[in-house]
Amino acid sequence: MILAVILVIAAAAALLWVYADRRRQSVRLKTRFGAEYGRTVRQLGNQGRAEAELRKREARVAEFRIRSLTAEEATRFSQAWLRLQGRFVDNPKGAVAEADRLVTELMTARGYPMSDFERRASDISVDHPAVVDAYRAAQAIAVKDARDAANTEELRTAIVHYRALFADLLETPAAQVADSPRVGVQ
Repeated sequence: MILAVILVIAAAAALLWVYADRRRQSVRLKTRFGAEYGRTVRQLGNQGRAEAELRKREARVAEFRIRSLTAEEATRFSQAWLRLQGRFVDNPKGAVAEADRLVTELMTARGYPMSDFERRASDISVDHPAVVDAYRAAQAIAVKDARDAANTEELRTAIVHYRALFADLLETPAAQVADSPRVGVQ
């Protein structure tokens, strides 16, 4: 009888430990991924599948050789961004296409593998969850623009979104990846 009581207590303790561990894991993932956590839950339909997907992303990205840029690389990318923003007024469509290309080039330089857009966004969400929504929004506008369906205000919004991701990847405050005065992209 005493052995049965001990086994029941041990089983209850194990269940409590498993529950507490899962709860800690959920809180950790919610904290790390922010809005991306909720988006993934909505997309996959339940919390368990979403958390498994987010852990899978973490494991995949942990295998990458993500690196910081050298000072020279950071300067080169910053200058390229300022030039593209300076061209926005004269060629908004071209500036958005260039912003997408420059962000992709920066991701490559940092060590993110280039595959389809959704995989890139998933990979970025691990280390840059605060700007992955901006990246998705910018990409959606770029796709719309490729069909000649985006207006100038949408193109401006895409540049702002790309700039948020660009600054985060560059590891530079967004204020330092500033607009040239004549662009008017805020």
